[in-house]
Amino acid sequence: MAGFLYILSWVSTLVHICLGTLALAAALYYLAELVEEYTSTAAKFIRYWIWVTIGLYILLFLFESLPSSIIICGLVSQLVHLSILRTFPFLFLSSLPFILGIVLFFVNHYLAFSYFAAFYYPASEVLAYFTLYVWLVPFAFFISLSANENVLPTHAETRPLLSNDDDFVTGYFNKRDKKYGLLAFFNYLKEEFFPQRGKKAF
Repeated sequence: MAGFLYILSWVSTLVHICLGTLALAAALYYLAELVEEYTSTAAKFIRYWIWVTIGLYILLFLFESLPSSIIICGLVSQLVHLSILRTFPFLFLSSLPFILGIVLFFVNHYLAFSYFAAFYYPASEVLAYFTLYVWLVPFAFFISLSANENVLPTHAETRPLLSNDDDFVTGYFNKRDKKYGLLAFFNYLKEEFFPQRGKKAF
């Protein structure tokens, strides 16, 4: 009987993982819809949280004994995030600030993992550092990748939108057909795995 319960515990763990994955996907989908619907509010939230993170780094420098390299790299990362935010909701993946932000994201992880591997901290404190200092702002940018799909065209977009002999409006709507953001990815998965039934015509 004990062996049977052991097997059931693994089955239960798999069920919990599946349910947790579905809950995470639903939450990401909802957040991506919120960002598309309230783009200016999302930009304000990201800006406020960048400044909060800068303040948290200063408090970390004052009250903890973390290496200055981690503090400096984190502060530079937040300044880069502010630079990325200048063009929000248009996030240019090939721009220098965006590429630099990705590089600093991995450098922050390397420095933090190296430090926490050498010095013991409780798991909750390590998780708090990564969540508030390293992950939250990049995560906000990640779910905002599709935010520019519902934004009206501006003069800054005029050149990329025009192709061959297309006029401004045609180029804009042709571009809108090609969606690459998080919400578009979830919509694609929804259509693939849960296709909608055609409505009956009476």
